[in-house]
Amino acid sequence: MSVRIENKGDVVTAYLEGELDHHNAKAIREDVDAALDRHSPGLLVLDFREITFMDSSGIGLVMGRYKKLQGTGAQIHITGTSPPIYKVMQIAGLSKLANIDKGGKTLEKTAE
Repeated sequence: MSVRIENKGDVVTAYLEGELDHHNAKAIREDVDAALDRHSPGLLVLDFREITFMDSSGIGLVMGRYKKLQGTGAQIHITGTSPPIYKVMQIAGLSKLANIDKGGKTLEKTAE
């Protein structure tokens, strides 16, 4: 599992790759958090296009970044999800925390 992080203006994008599970979630979380601390973005994009497997650690990754950004006004956008990962994120209620894309369709963040 690897993550490549780009910063462009007010946007930090984390391109995730491989398997997102409890074995490697900590390293990804640390890399993303370091970028958030350095750049203080208005938008964090988590790109799941190259994720081949995700367990509950992926849900935890999103929820933790939401908590970290809460109070800063920053938004989270999840893009490139496969149909199974998209479905898991919907069931887990992540659409309350982030906008989620799947195949060009966006599930907008819902009001709490």
